[in-house]
Amino acid sequence: MTTYLVESNVAAPIQLLGMSYYFVPETKEMAESLGLNVFQFYGLGRGGVLGDVDHADVAEAFFFFHDNAIELLWTKAKTKANPLEIAPAHLEAAYQYAERTFQNVPEATLRAYADAARLVIDAVPGGRYALFDGYRQAPVPTSAVRAAYLATILLRELRGGVHIDSVKAVELSAAAACFSTNEMIFKMHGYSDDDAPVATEDLTDTMARAEHMTTSQMAVYLEVLSPEQLRAFEDGVVAMAEAQAGGAS
Repeated sequence: MTTYLVESNVAAPIQLLGMSYYFVPETKEMAESLGLNVFQFYGLGRGGVLGDVDHADVAEAFFFFHDNAIELLWTKAKTKANPLEIAPAHLEAAYQYAERTFQNVPEATLRAYADAARLVIDAVPGGRYALFDGYRQAPVPTSAVRAAYLATILLRELRGGVHIDSVKAVELSAAAACFSTNEMIFKMHGYSDDDAPVATEDLTDTMARAEHMTTSQMAVYLEVLSPEQLRAFEDGVVAMAEAQAGGAS
């Protein structure tokens, strides 16, 4: 049940939902009001949940990015702003996006999802996934829509952390994993054609093993939920995804 749920209805929507505020016009406007471009805002905002750390710490947490991208998103961006101040502003941009996008989703649906998701989040041991742990330090909002969206960001970071572990376990490089996932993502993460691996059946099979490991571990984390809570979890993700799709149409 939980493996099916992760694979079918929630994994891809959570991935999209949790990142959808990054580069929208309103987030860009907030970035500019802070003297940053939207990419610097992303780097300092997302990385800032780790604290005022050095390049190597962010490179490890942003495992799938080329080091040159980390230089631009973090190291150079830090000369313009303090990540400890940018991180809460970036989260506020997320909350404002949620309020615009999910305003017509019933509050009860969002609350039930947020409560179920929080059970999953709170059950994950600390010290395993850096970005997840960073976002987990944020206070849980009283607003249902904000609580639901924070939970979604956390679940996205949780899966990301699990996936990093899985890719390492099957001994794939970050570049190979990005390339195998999506060539556009490969380029967006700072890689060039010179970094591209040779596409082989073995590479495809190895990436499939990493994906399976990721899904299996996420299913384990969802096992803290009862059948009723799982339904609330799924209903919330589906409702937010539908609201987002409706807004984009």
